[in-house]
Amino acid sequence: MVKFSISEAEHKRRIERVRKYLRKRKLDVLYLTNGTSMFYLTGYSFIATERPAALTIPVDGKITFMGPLLEKDHIPLKTRIIEDVKTYVDYPGEKHPIEHFAEFLKNMGLAKKRIGMDNKAGAAGIWGYKGPPITKKLREAKFVDMKDLVPSMRLIKSEEEITLIKESAKWANLAHTLLQEYAAEGLWDVEVALAASYEASTLMKKALGPDYEPLRRSSPVGVGFRGQVGEMSAIPHAIATKRMIRKGDVLVTGAGADVGGYSCELERTMIVGNPTPKQKRYFNVMVKAQEAAFKMFKPGIKCSDIDKATIKVFKKAGLMHLVKHHTGHGLGLEGHEPPWLDVGNEEPLRAGMVVSCEPGIYETGFAGFRHSDTVLITEGGAEIITYYPRNLDALTIS
Repeated sequence: MVKFSISEAEHKRRIERVRKYLRKRKLDVLYLTNGTSMFYLTGYSFIATERPAALTIPVDGKITFMGPLLEKDHIPLKTRIIEDVKTYVDYPGEKHPIEHFAEFLKNMGLAKKRIGMDNKAGAAGIWGYKGPPITKKLREAKFVDMKDLVPSMRLIKSEEEITLIKESAKWANLAHTLLQEYAAEGLWDVEVALAASYEASTLMKKALGPDYEPLRRSSPVGVGFRGQVGEMSAIPHAIATKRMIRKGDVLVTGAGADVGGYSCELERTMIVGNPTPKQKRYFNVMVKAQEAAFKMFKPGIKCSDIDKATIKVFKKAGLMHLVKHHTGHGLGLEGHEPPWLDVGNEEPLRAGMVVSCEPGIYETGFAGFRHSDTVLITEGGAEIITYYPRNLDALTIS
């Protein structure tokens, strides 16, 4: 049976890990403002806005959501982990939300307790939040920095998480097949992306059935070029382009699919028409660099060593001046999360980590070349979860 989300039992285990850590640190409650952390622990996802929201997890007592009224009816539809909901009407309001939060905490008996928190302000409204920090409202409480607790828990994926990411890879693979099939001269990359994303999402819903729903994005599958067409493929984080696809263009793709809020990362470099000698050379060096990284993946290897392996390939080819980013990053609930496969990161890889492997080269005014695959670190080495073809012949659009 295909799993569509993290089980309630696993969420409860995560909560118990938090409580065990709180007891160890002699803290009374964890106060979270990060929406991804809240989702990781409870299965509840919401649209973060300027309106402050927080989750409190006491050592003893009810797990409580504090936030805007518009979330009140949403929460019980998505999770049973959150046991109490306390709300204010809106931000900034006649009475500021942080004043409400201070009152809520007092009423929960936490005004003089030791509070671990991920944000000293006590609020993480992303669109212009202004207001006093919660620390100024509860002068008798002791606040302790705990911003790294949940991110550190997320580093090693459980079997349930890995299952969801692998399922995501199946649908990213299908989406890529459709994207390549639809891509052609004279089309705008946006129309190709929308057509492929629509068909892949529709097929995914039909195949997975009535119980499937995306949990962290509005549509199941997203696939496209994001403007990385022709000379714009040399801009690694391009957003869009106004021109149509032409013969001879290098196209850099990207795909992911939401399964239980988790996603893989799958990216490919495609070429429209017969590749030129220069395109072939750059493409093949990029693939060689990625293969060098693949050979390095295993528990105990430092993240820096993965990056060094690709750097060695690019230097040998005389193309190091075209490198604009490190080899990869962690994956899971977010598109970019720790660990970073960077020459400056001495952290060792551990079994259960999931990372992207995406060394690339980019020549301004010419083109960019990057594949990205999702890699699971296993006890005995590594498993490449994504499996779309990586060779030039298969990625040439005739």
